[in-house]
Amino acid sequence: MRIKEEYKKSGYFWLPDKSDKKIPGTLIISDGGSIELEVVGLFDDSIEALNGEDDLKRIIGHVEKDGLVTLVDCFYRNKSISFGGISKSLLHVNKVLSGVAYEQNEPVLFNTFSFSIEGLDEWIGISGISIAYTENYRAATISYSPQEEIVFQLDGGFKLHIYFGYTLPTGSSFTEAKITQKAYLKLSSEKEIELSTFIEVAYKITNLLCFAVDATVSLNNVSATSGTIIREVSEGKTRPVPIKIYYPSLPFSKDIPKIQSHTMLFTFGQIKGDIERILNNWFGAYDVIEPSLGLYFSATTGTHKYLDGKFLALVQGLETYHRRTSEEKLMDETVFRGLVAKMICLCPKDKRVWLKGRLLHGNEINLGKRIKRIIEPFKDLVGNSKERNKLIRNIVDTRNYLTHYNNNLQSKAVKGKDFWTLCQKMEAIFQLHFLKELGFTHEEINMVLKNNYKLEQKFNEI
Repeated sequence: MRIKEEYKKSGYFWLPDKSDKKIPGTLIISDGGSIELEVVGLFDDSIEALNGEDDLKRIIGHVEKDGLVTLVDCFYRNKSISFGGISKSLLHVNKVLSGVAYEQNEPVLFNTFSFSIEGLDEWIGISGISIAYTENYRAATISYSPQEEIVFQLDGGFKLHIYFGYTLPTGSSFTEAKITQKAYLKLSSEKEIELSTFIEVAYKITNLLCFAVDATVSLNNVSATSGTIIREVSEGKTRPVPIKIYYPSLPFSKDIPKIQSHTMLFTFGQIKGDIERILNNWFGAYDVIEPSLGLYFSATTGTHKYLDGKFLALVQGLETYHRRTSEEKLMDETVFRGLVAKMICLCPKDKRVWLKGRLLHGNEINLGKRIKRIIEPFKDLVGNSKERNKLIRNIVDTRNYLTHYNNNLQSKAVKGKDFWTLCQKMEAIFQLHFLKELGFTHEEINMVLKNNYKLEQKFNEI
């Protein structure tokens, strides 16, 4: 979660069932969503609490400017005990719900979950701002038309809304007039559901945008509403109270990404006529290839500091992807089981358990064949038969060396610039398969490749 300005606010904090004991403290939320609470004293200084575990499932607070807050799933990182003096303790906080105070076991349920993502405006490419210049460019007329909300139906009962917040010039300044527009996403559900479910769906949408813009982008400006938490705005009219939410969401990069249209795999405008199907295909892909998606994003979002780690994540991801999408075996399963039974029967009794373990995955095809199958749909992009075989051999030999560090394999492993190029190639193969999972046709994938210099360059490195 992107926090552009550090959140640091003082207030008083207490346990839901001990509102008579409030202690002073400071709530700190750093960029990335890391949350800490520094308090003076302890929430429970009884002998039982000092000797055992504190129940800090929820902490209620009242902080400057924001009012009531609920801190969720907390624990002491540093517990300081004072004997007559002033002591400070530090707590880790998993989530902050700002604007509400929940009881100890009160369910946290919402109907909507709103958020923005870095690069969302650039990806959507819709603006209500228009500028008209005179012929000599000495004068200009700037106007703004509010953009209509766009709504899509998702599987599972959700709706995804794209809406556009904006600000217009205010005051009576004669030297400046400013208009801004920012796109937001909102997930809505007719029935109230748990916050964790909304967070999971938002995570998948954020990963989709990471994939689409080919950059690591983060959530920001998260809020939620519930039909049961309302306030009166005028006589007889009520409105849900927006609850601001902070948590350490992924993906996250310390550096704010630079989003450029020419590096995107695809834009909203290119898929808007078929976006419901593409979104639901993406969610459906998580049900089948989630481990592979996780490994891909761990390799592309900077999780691995060294190229070795990135390569191993990519090769494991490709292997897992083929396992999840293919049932190919070396031979018919019935034939294989018969062979195993015969070999175990002929094996000395004291070695049968060992042999059975060695044969457990004996019908699996090897990594080289899996990579070959993965490349097959896009073999015309990877090169001729000789080049494809070399690519497969490099992947297998390098994986084997980095897994076993056998000196006999060291000379076969790819190193230096060729190692980086190999990772780029594997990343590109992943991207083509994910486009296929989204529902892009082979012709549409070729068009993406043709219009995306960054992706095309990964294949040209061969």
